Amino acid sequence: MKNNKNIAKRAKNIKRIRLERERAIFMRLGSKIKAYFFTGILVTAPVSMTFYLAYKLISWIDVSVNKLIPLEFRPDSYLPYSIPGLGVVLLVLAMILIGMFAAGFLGKFFLSLGEWLVYKMPFVSSVYSLLKQVFQTFLSNKNNAFSQVVLLEYPRKDIWILGFVSSETKGEVKDRLGREMLNVFIPTTPNPTSGFLIFVPKEDTIDIDMTVEEGIKFVISGGLVTPDMAGKKKKQ
Repeated sequence: MKNNKNIAKRAKNIKRIRLERERAIFMRLGSKIKAYFFTGILVTAPVSMTFYLAYKLISWIDVSVNKLIPLEFRPDSYLPYSIPGLGVVLLVLAMILIGMFAAGFLGKFFLSLGEWLVYKMPFVSSVYSLLKQVFQTFLSNKNNAFSQVVLLEYPRKDIWILGFVSSETKGEVKDRLGREMLNVFIPTTPNPTSGFLIFVPKEDTIDIDMTVEEGIKFVISGGLVTPDMAGKKKKQ
C-alpha cells in the first residue's frame, strides 16, 4: 500500500512538472508571438501610413484640379482609365507657367496692380502681407526658416524647453530692450506649426548640435524620437 501511494505521488509530481514545463513553453511562445506582432506593426505602420497619406493627398489634388478644368479638356474624359497623380503633374506645370508669366514684364505689372488693390482692402491686406512673408521665408533658397535649435529655461528656472532660432532681434524691439536678443519660436507638441514667439538674451540660450529637422521630429514625437548623437560623433 505504501509503495502504491509513493508511486501515485511520484506520478502526480511528474504530471505537475510536465504541466509546468508545457505552461512555460506556451508562455515563452506567446511572448515571442506578441513581440513579433508588435515588431510587425512597428515595421509596417509608418510605411503604410505614409503611403496612405500620400495617396489621399494625391487623390485630393487630382479631384481639386479636375474641377478647375472644363469637362471637354479633362484627361479622364478621353483616357481609357484614370491615372493617379496626373492632377499633381498638371498643378506643378501650372505653377511653373504662372511663375514664368509672373517673372516677365507683363506679369510683374499685373502682380503689382493686384497687390496694390489688395493692400487697399483693410482686413485682407493684413492677412495677405502676413502670408506673403511666411511663404517667402519658407520657400526662399537664400534663408532657412530656422537657423538653429537651442535650449533655454522656460517658463521658470530649472525647467528647460526646446526652441528654434528664427533670427536676431532687430528694429524697435532691440532698441527698446537695449541688448543682443534672439527671436526664438517655441513649438507645441505634437503640432510644431503652432507655438509662440519669445525674445531671449543670447547668453541665456544653449546651442545644441541637433538639426532643425531632428528638432521638429523630437517635438512631434513628444520626446520619443531622440536624435542619434552617437552616430554624429562617429562621423566627426
